[in-house]
Amino acid sequence: MAPSAQPTLSYCLETVRRQDPDRFLTLLFAPADRREDLAALYAFNHEVAKTREVVTEPMLGQIRLQWWRDSIAGIYEGEPRRHEVVQPLAQAAQRHGLDRAQLELLVDAREADMDDAAPADLACLVNYAEVTSAPLVRLALQILGVAPEGAAATVATHIGRGWALAGILRAVPFLARAHRSRMPADLMQRHGADEAQLFELKPQPGLAVVAKEIADAARTELTAARRLRGQLPRAAVPALLPARLASLSLARLAKAGHDPLAPQLLRPDGLRAARLAWAAFSGRW
Repeated sequence: MAPSAQPTLSYCLETVRRQDPDRFLTLLFAPADRREDLAALYAFNHEVAKTREVVTEPMLGQIRLQWWRDSIAGIYEGEPRRHEVVQPLAQAAQRHGLDRAQLELLVDAREADMDDAAPADLACLVNYAEVTSAPLVRLALQILGVAPEGAAATVATHIGRGWALAGILRAVPFLARAHRSRMPADLMQRHGADEAQLFELKPQPGLAVVAKEIADAARTELTAARRLRGQLPRAAVPALLPARLASLSLARLAKAGHDPLAPQLLRPDGLRAARLAWAAFSGRW
């Protein structure tokens, strides 16, 4: 007997599975009838987030971002472009009344990526983390039928910041290879960390101190979100699971002495999916 064929994932689900595996894991815990819409949202986010990586100069990045702004306009004007992400996103927007301003904010936030200079200070980095990530949590809540208002809105902001800060720390080696950094300039100077050495992927004590300050800021955000956990419905959990993944990432960084270049951080966490499943079923994201 021939083996049964494996089910084929939609374009958006496959894109998220390959390009954003963390969020792919989280959407598996969403109701089946919401997964495709979450995948469309996350695939859209991937498309705009990768802009700096797929262009050779800032002007081309600006053109790409404008294309997405125009695509969002088309969605809300009833004329979505024929595109493998735009059309599913248009269907999700119609089904769930997605907030256009939040989608546009995700695009506008990526303007900052066109400037390769490091942020001036931690406050600038936290602001970047918020605008690039919190709108995504708010939109995911909408898809799950939870209005991003009151406590839900506050939690979305804190998780967005915490998740993005943890992600920035994970991305340090990747960005350094491209001679880019999101380590705040004032912290690098204060702790004697040298950007040129970072770009050569050379460990330095000051860099670990800078990373710890960012990690502590991320932990503060996640703790603030969890204080409000009891005020949110269980339906919100799949949108909030990135908080658990961020905590796992920060714990691994702490174990490595907060050195973002530590080679052990490149090894996969074999228990990641199991720990996420526990968080999903217990509601303790």
